[in-house]
Amino acid sequence: MTYENFKYELDDDGIAVFTFDVPGRSMNTITAGVSRELPMIVEQIKTDPAIKGAILTSGKPTGFCAGADLGEMGSSAAAQQGSAEDRLKAAFDSSYSLNRVLRAMETCGKPIACALEGLALGGGLEIALATHYRVAADNPKSQFGLPESKVGLLPGAGGTQRLPRLIGVQNAAMMILQGEPKKPQEAKALGFIHEVVEPGETLRAAKKWLKGSPKATQPWDEKGFRVKDGPYSPGGGMAFVGGNAVLMKQSYGNYPAQRHIMSCLYEGIQVPMDAALRIESRYFVKTLQTPQARAMIRSLFLSMQELSKGANRPQGVAKYEVKKVAVVGAGFMGAGVAYVQAMAGVESILIDTTIEAAEKGKDYARKLVEKRVARGQMTQERADGVLALIKPTTSYDDVKGSDLVIEAVFENREIKAEVTRRAEAQLGPDAVFGSNTSTLPITGLAEASERPANFIGVHFFSPVDKMGLVELILGKQTSEETLAKAIDYVLKIKKTPIVVNDSRGFYTSRVVGTFIGEGLAMLSEGIKPAIIENIAKQAGMPVGPLSLNDEVAIDLSWKIREQTKKDLGAAYKPTAVDPIIEKMVVELQRFGRKNGKGFYDYPADGKKKLWPGITDLVPTKVDECPPALKAEFIKRILYIQALETAKCFEEGVLMTARDADIGSILGWGFAPYTGGTASLIDGVGVQAFVEQCEALAEKYGERFRPTALLKEMAAKGETFYGRFGGAAAKKAA
Repeated sequence: MTYENFKYELDDDGIAVFTFDVPGRSMNTITAGVSRELPMIVEQIKTDPAIKGAILTSGKPTGFCAGADLGEMGSSAAAQQGSAEDRLKAAFDSSYSLNRVLRAMETCGKPIACALEGLALGGGLEIALATHYRVAADNPKSQFGLPESKVGLLPGAGGTQRLPRLIGVQNAAMMILQGEPKKPQEAKALGFIHEVVEPGETLRAAKKWLKGSPKATQPWDEKGFRVKDGPYSPGGGMAFVGGNAVLMKQSYGNYPAQRHIMSCLYEGIQVPMDAALRIESRYFVKTLQTPQARAMIRSLFLSMQELSKGANRPQGVAKYEVKKVAVVGAGFMGAGVAYVQAMAGVESILIDTTIEAAEKGKDYARKLVEKRVARGQMTQERADGVLALIKPTTSYDDVKGSDLVIEAVFENREIKAEVTRRAEAQLGPDAVFGSNTSTLPITGLAEASERPANFIGVHFFSPVDKMGLVELILGKQTSEETLAKAIDYVLKIKKTPIVVNDSRGFYTSRVVGTFIGEGLAMLSEGIKPAIIENIAKQAGMPVGPLSLNDEVAIDLSWKIREQTKKDLGAAYKPTAVDPIIEKMVVELQRFGRKNGKGFYDYPADGKKKLWPGITDLVPTKVDECPPALKAEFIKRILYIQALETAKCFEEGVLMTARDADIGSILGWGFAPYTGGTASLIDGVGVQAFVEQCEALAEKYGERFRPTALLKEMAAKGETFYGRFGGAAAKKAA
């Protein structure tokens, strides 16, 4: 028997080995072709008398399987025809088909093992869970998990039913809801991996099990089986009653997948496996049809996949090999940039005005690698190699031979100009100069450059070692070749690049500024600070606007405002927020977390707390928040950011809806369940969004007035993904 996606071998002991190897892909995924062949493989195992037992393994060095192909899933969902009832039935049949196959596999009467040399995620792990014995390689890159909740879905091939039956409801609930993978030894300790062996030995270990006294039945198919932490046990009560309370506290009900996962667990473990799998498939379809799931799949899977492959990279430019980069400015940001570069194998020159400051920047990397070594995530030899790539210095002569310069000094035009001139004097003609500015227009900064075509904005996010986004900003004279080189650099250091055109604040800083600004506007109206912070989190933001202002530094907001006033002159328009920032910085010296006092206090021996003096600064007038007011406040928090995004499209700063969404989610954590700022507007509907913004403008001011572009799109019945979309939009429309 031959298959397209599996290689089949039968040895002299009657052990059939099916090697999963999807052609033309670096990682196996469950494609339509794989779904067609799996039932054939199960039938062959069951009916071929020559097969005494079987092993599933992978031909990919990357691992067994990364799960379902969500691109195909989006395409097939979009292509369904017929009535709503017909589409629902077709969706259930499609969802249940893999459950049916895996159930047939585990009940085929012959023992089946799975040899896992690398990762098994999502549907890949679900296939493994349907085998009778699982062997994993003790490989530091191996990981096993069900990450579907991170893209707004739930496991749909038995994961919500087999995992709790193997490791108990409490452990399974945490693992599925959080979507975090486990290492081989962790998985064995929990109980869903039977054996951990040295890399390269999994197939041998699986054959050894099959040659012994293998069981061809799953625990849940044996008489007397009981689920650990069942719904009526003390542990089950904690898992379901306490778990639902914690879930609501953390997600505020914004993620249907999370609620449906809990329902799958609660309902499924009370019935036999066949009924449980049907329950799971129904909830999977119900989840897949939610706007949150569609938006999250499009943004967090399809668009992320495109951008990680360089979707914005200009065609026809040879790949740029970045081997040496000079980072000017060894502060928190520059030190972080040097660290991620060194981790990617890039020689990094770290320049500052004193050798002590430059060495302090390298110490930042040293502390990070020491933590990794202590946690077993890195060998000492590897750590030493990373640190050896970072050279602290005060001399610009060390810039010579650099392929790229990252300028990461203060947000001051004169200082940046001096750095540009000194660094460029040492660069070759093809090297790129990147300014890590968060607000200053790139075209203006490029005036200090002798080669403005080679000048580009490279905006990192703090802390650099944790934040995955880099915003590339095109000046008026930035060449396509420079953009291509910058994208090659960002991909090399394992970050996700978005591309925007020049403006003050570009895209991310402009929009996150409106989030902070709206929080301060609410404060100026006398709304209780705790209400502002809690409403923002209920809206889906990771932190409140006052907390975020503390993190980015209140005095930085003041400095940016002062620079903006200087640049705009009479055109600058003061706001009600200005006096608050002025008093916090100039009079009270409350700069934020950096000096331990901002809108919050930061005691050395405890958690941060809202500063009691805020109510003296701005007297509280609103200290209650009934449901109707809560809904309006949430709308203010989210819509002001979406409106600024629309302005960025209208001004040509943003070019694609994909970049807007990914930039908002990765850049400042904009409510992921919406799919991002552009997806939020499309999800509400442009016409409805315009109408609601008009109502907000009448009540709260002109900042909520919809733009001309929005009104035009509403009149034409357009969407942002229709007008500014790309491949991801077509796949998951």
